[in-house]
Amino acid sequence: MNSFLKSERIPLSCGCLRNKIMKSKLLAFAVTLGAAVFNAAAWDYEGHHAVNELALATLPANFPAFALTPEARTRITFLAGEADRWRNITDFKTARGLALGHCSGPDHYLDLEDLALYDLTPGTLPPLRYDFVADIVKARAAHPERFPAIDPEKDSDHTRELNGFLPWAMTEYYEKLQSGFATLAALEKSGGTPDEIANARQNIIYVMGVMGHFVGDASQPLHTTMYHHGWTTNNNPNHYSTSFKFHSWIDGGFFGKTGGIAPKKLTEKIHAAEKISIADEPDGIFKTAVNFVTDNNKLVEPLYRMDRDGKLSNRGDAGAEGRAFLEAQIIKSGQLLGNLWLTAWFTAPEDTFLEGVLQKRSAAVAEKTGADSK
Repeated sequence: MNSFLKSERIPLSCGCLRNKIMKSKLLAFAVTLGAAVFNAAAWDYEGHHAVNELALATLPANFPAFALTPEARTRITFLAGEADRWRNITDFKTARGLALGHCSGPDHYLDLEDLALYDLTPGTLPPLRYDFVADIVKARAAHPERFPAIDPEKDSDHTRELNGFLPWAMTEYYEKLQSGFATLAALEKSGGTPDEIANARQNIIYVMGVMGHFVGDASQPLHTTMYHHGWTTNNNPNHYSTSFKFHSWIDGGFFGKTGGIAPKKLTEKIHAAEKISIADEPDGIFKTAVNFVTDNNKLVEPLYRMDRDGKLSNRGDAGAEGRAFLEAQIIKSGQLLGNLWLTAWFTAPEDTFLEGVLQKRSAAVAEKTGADSK
């Protein structure tokens, strides 16, 4: 764990630390609304597209063929940007699109350092989303002194009290994909119509594409931290950037100024998808998601350090190390996404309820056909 994280996790009973955290939080809330809303993508569209493209390259030849056709690949990579497009209609002045921002915006991040405010650690996070919400509510009620007042004018979508739901979003999309594979298997086994089977396949393609966005978010270190739009704290001894624009530079500004992303080159650094080893354990996928977010949070300070030292520059070869770092992050998400897709397919349970419904329908059709033929 980074030294700056260790220093932030001294017990909150220490009054001086509490004041430090409160001052830091107040400064964070004082930044522009865009930072608070976290209205930037994690990776621009090109980066998210690359994550899904890399994940597709990990899949084995025996993965369901309908998901590997050229048309399906195009659809899956296009859907990498879907979750950001949901936020494009939001207008805080007119309150347009706030419901969509309220329900989906926090899915893009987790401010890991703030877990201490709720007396939680990555290892003690509850695997169910609303249990985490309940923990936040309880902590705010029991320890109001830990939390600065929220300016209603900067909380139009009512998400300022939240801490982000990224690992929950990853887990929920994984289970949606399991459900999709289970539905398809039931339809194919128990008399689903060609239209039903085609629709079930399209559902799977959609979920594969959209879930890739959140897995991609998790490898962008600035989506795992309270320091998401610059080192906005009164404790900055290492002189890291405080620029609000730092986030957009990491998302895609750097790549845009240095030749873009070449997914085909990056595929040389990935390997075939594998079943996630702890997938069958209780909450194994949630633990996988939390561990991935936590590991990438450890790279927040190295990222800021590279920026400070000019290694994320677009001048000549100065950014070579920065490019390698950011490409490695995209590769990580592509690899994990492929593993999640494969694991969901391997572990999809049998949908016995749907199978029963389909069998009754088939029996009723057969009975009617037999009666009509008499």
